[in-house]
Amino acid sequence: MTHSPSGAQLPATHAPAGHLPVGSRLWIRNPQAAFTANSLDASGGVVVSGGKIAEVLAAGEQPSSPCDETFDAGNHVLLPGLINTHHHFYQTLTRAWGPVANAPLFPWLQHLYPVWARLTPRDLELAATAALAELLLSGCTTAADHHYLFPDGMEHAIDIEVEAVRRLGMRATLTRGSMTLGQDDGGLPPQSTVQAPEVILADSERLIGQYHERGDGAVIQIALAPCSPFSVTKEIMVESALLAERLDVRLHTHLAETLDEEDFCRKMFGLRTVDYLESVGWLGNRTWLGHGIHFTDDEIARLGAAGTGVAHCPTSNMRLASGTARVLELEDAGVPVGLGVDGSASNDASNMILEARQALYLQRLRYGAQVPVERALNWATKGSAAVLGQLAPGMQADLALFKLDDLRFSGSHDPIAALLLCAADRADRVMVGGTWRVVDGQIPGLDIAGLIADHSAAARKLIAG
Repeated sequence: MTHSPSGAQLPATHAPAGHLPVGSRLWIRNPQAAFTANSLDASGGVVVSGGKIAEVLAAGEQPSSPCDETFDAGNHVLLPGLINTHHHFYQTLTRAWGPVANAPLFPWLQHLYPVWARLTPRDLELAATAALAELLLSGCTTAADHHYLFPDGMEHAIDIEVEAVRRLGMRATLTRGSMTLGQDDGGLPPQSTVQAPEVILADSERLIGQYHERGDGAVIQIALAPCSPFSVTKEIMVESALLAERLDVRLHTHLAETLDEEDFCRKMFGLRTVDYLESVGWLGNRTWLGHGIHFTDDEIARLGAAGTGVAHCPTSNMRLASGTARVLELEDAGVPVGLGVDGSASNDASNMILEARQALYLQRLRYGAQVPVERALNWATKGSAAVLGQLAPGMQADLALFKLDDLRFSGSHDPIAALLLCAADRADRVMVGGTWRVVDGQIPGLDIAGLIADHSAAARKLIAG
């Protein structure tokens, strides 16, 4: 595909908007403030060359050699690109649906599964484009999506997502999800949404071979992601772990999201969630978990010793009243912790800078007001990179720049604190791999109005059946 769902031509990856000529150097100069997620001082800005950050400059420092272009960032707060570790792109089609607006997780799922079972390739194309565009506009440069719905006709769902990511010019870890435990066998999802293990494993291997990139600067990565304890069998968990080990890719699943899930694991498997995880060969540093709320002290220690990561999803956890993750204790035990917006039917948004704000406030409610703003920004950047098994931010020129010129910021004094405390919700500039993907708060070439019209029509049709 070379066009957006609304018909607007998007910048192609070989000739992107705002792309620096090969070998040229861009100085993003003297930002109003800079957060680097490490000990480096970027108050003088950064130099970008070859898609990477070539230099980090302290106040008053000059680039080591002349730059071909300069961008005056004096009215911008500079951050590493935000990284989203858990999402369900397709759920942008079922936001704020009345019948589940006030439901906890299990009833929420039971109402929505039959709706989602009607998903079509066109629906997913629109949903993924909407989710990615919303993320990008919020300062997000890398997104992990957990897609586990493969009803008839949706066999190439991950391929559709790959094309959407490439059109928007972002990076993504796309997880080949799966469901094998339908209602007939004691699970939650309808039988029309489950697949046979051999089908799942064959498609997983195909996707890894076709799309998975390795090393510095990877754009598309594939991970394996059986959905949850209440929707998959132990067999597919074990086989996915073995395949991930053989092909050296990561593993992802939902775990310990609700007390209902804990009860389900006890009844179905005779195990608590972390014991179950270990029993199927998943307790290791290849794995990251969506939500990770209901762990005991001993389980937190075991996760930390294993290096298993957690995607903290504060808005979704609050929306569904699932509970509050023990993030500080997880981190203190050695668990990598990042942030995820979760599905856009339980958030109901795809906004990473607002998710960092929500994480800050929820964790302050648990631990006290001394939880610093910078720690929440760390979860959204360096922490999320660690969860996805990536290098810490700072190497690739993935950057988000925010202006503080709205009324909501008037009277604010600390620019870094103002991003979260005054509720920044939209980046002014976003760069991915040295290319500007958001310019003046807009995605060049994307017809947002057309996308909204097409996406909204698809959402209405999906609900109507």
